[in-house]
Amino acid sequence: MRTKTFKAPSGAAIKFTEMGFGTAPIGNLLRTVSDKDAQATLETAWLAGMRYFDTAPLYGAGLSETRLNQFLRGRKRSDYIVSTKVGRLLQVSPPKERLGIGKFFDIPSRREIYDYTYDGVMRSLDFSLERLGLDSVEILFVHDIDIFNHGTAQARDAHVETLMKSGYKALVKLRDEKVIKAFGGGINEWEVAEILTRRGDFDIFLLAGRYTLLEQKALASFLPLCEERGIGIVLGGPYNSGILATGARPGAVYNYARAPKHILERVRRIEAVCKRHKVKLPQAALRFPLAHPRVVSVIPGGITPAQVKLNVKTLGAKIPKALWRDLKAEGLMDQRAPVPR
Repeated sequence: MRTKTFKAPSGAAIKFTEMGFGTAPIGNLLRTVSDKDAQATLETAWLAGMRYFDTAPLYGAGLSETRLNQFLRGRKRSDYIVSTKVGRLLQVSPPKERLGIGKFFDIPSRREIYDYTYDGVMRSLDFSLERLGLDSVEILFVHDIDIFNHGTAQARDAHVETLMKSGYKALVKLRDEKVIKAFGGGINEWEVAEILTRRGDFDIFLLAGRYTLLEQKALASFLPLCEERGIGIVLGGPYNSGILATGARPGAVYNYARAPKHILERVRRIEAVCKRHKVKLPQAALRFPLAHPRVVSVIPGGITPAQVKLNVKTLGAKIPKALWRDLKAEGLMDQRAPVPR
């Protein structure tokens, strides 16, 4: 699998595989996965060449981190990179009050407490390192400091203020002391990523679903700012929660909910162009974001060995240049979008 060495604005060099492995599914997201099956899926990702693993306390209330610990134990530390997240602390709770009911299954009974303070960042990382069985991680992302999770711009902005006045100092200290190599945000909205970029010295962002074959609004200001500052992007959710994998079928999911009519229609038109060029929609969707010079890795996720193998095969598909030209000609892609060569 191809790699890309990212030189962070801080000066650290981090070697990414173009496809990384997101561990939310093995944290029992949407369904229960046995320990044996989780390890088999991770092993398949490793054998396929993936060496970048992204996790978070939220994913299975710590379960994804402990499963990653089991998998990585005994492997040479310099052979892989890990990112985890801060912004939530986990607290033991009654089962009926645990996080993610109806979303995560068969996980520890923990409630989430948002905490973007200095102490919150330090405590979160300490707990994560313990669950991971590691002394350090390459990247820390501030998790979900966006409207999608906090409900309003006012609530988001209050958390941003807390981060910049308090938690940000912890991130800088951890980077200066080389406990981490880089930090940024793991978020669903490019707008808050731009706010953070303009306010602090951030290295990299994990942007979920906001620069895809379906959406390129981040090209207006945020991605040019990343180019100016040398900031990297890990692209999560390249299928926009599903619709770019399944196509515009009834019940297709977009941004974690049923896709609205205008999204279904746009995807149908993209599918039609792909069909003309004998390209499958997921093949175009997975390859597209990697053409941007600031995108260092894409993490589509996979819950079974078969899904991981399919993702690798999908990324490796040959795509004619004419496909990208036709998508732009039909107004289905931003004219400024870099395309694969």
